[in-house]
Amino acid sequence: MRLTEWMDRFATAVIALILIAVPAGAQGRGRGKIIGGKGGQGHREEEKMDYRYSQHDRDEVRGRYREHQNNLPPGLAKRDRLPPGLERQLRVRGTLPPGLRDKVQPVPEEFLQRLPPPPPDCEHVFIEGNLVLLNRRTFLVLDFFHVRF
Repeated sequence: MRLTEWMDRFATAVIALILIAVPAGAQGRGRGKIIGGKGGQGHREEEKMDYRYSQHDRDEVRGRYREHQNNLPPGLAKRDRLPPGLERQLRVRGTLPPGLRDKVQPVPEEFLQRLPPPPPDCEHVFIEGNLVLLNRRTFLVLDFFHVRF
């Protein structure tokens, strides 16, 4: 067997192994593709990404909150803290409990202008003095912080 024939056979074998090892449909970045779990109970890759409020975002919102403290909608101005039991249930990467879902309030436009746009299926909401980055479809809390000190 000549060297060129051997190299051709070797290259063909390597290509065949690569095609066998890489499953069909594995191309691309897979953003938003459901992974893991059985029977549709997997989670989305977008939820695994690290979407968090930066320190700059926190400072901007706290400053804006102080400036407009007297002009806030009644639901935002009235309460500052969650009851201790509900506050313990508010966790990053945790699911928002049903007791807190009815306390969700929209963030005023003047605050939204200071924040980066939320990821897909997510929005910024207020829950009793906390700014929360929430996935509205799954109620997953991506990040939160208490607006007032």
